[in-house]
Amino acid sequence: MYQPGALKVVSYKKGKKWAADEVKTAGEPAKLKMEPDRNKIRADGRDLSFVTVTVTDQRGIMAPQADNRIRFDIEGPGEIVATDNGDPTNFDAFPSHDRKAFNGLCLVIIRGEPGRVGKIELTAKSDGLKAGTVAIKTVK
Repeated sequence: MYQPGALKVVSYKKGKKWAADEVKTAGEPAKLKMEPDRNKIRADGRDLSFVTVTVTDQRGIMAPQADNRIRFDIEGPGEIVATDNGDPTNFDAFPSHDRKAFNGLCLVIIRGEPGRVGKIELTAKSDGLKAGTVAIKTVK
């Protein structure tokens, strides 16, 4: 019988604790969390930052069944190259500035404009959820 809570796993190697992980039951989707793989990219028109967007509950736990439509806005010397969500049945165009989350996740790919250094601010918004914002710097 299902009950909300936490599931923890611990693995041992040669009798010593080697790794551990814990999964907790998520509440209702409440906010957007944004994590760039890099927060500094070259202003050469080729360097990219991959920003993972996670739909979380109020406690910051990923909402694994969330499929909220997320809209992206960008300011500064950069552009949105593509968005994706890993759903093979989703046919939204990659350059689209909005995308539905799939299993609580979405991806935005940012590129710096050639020769323009400064701060790029990427914002993710979705109806009923607290917006997320991340800053990425472009450098020479």
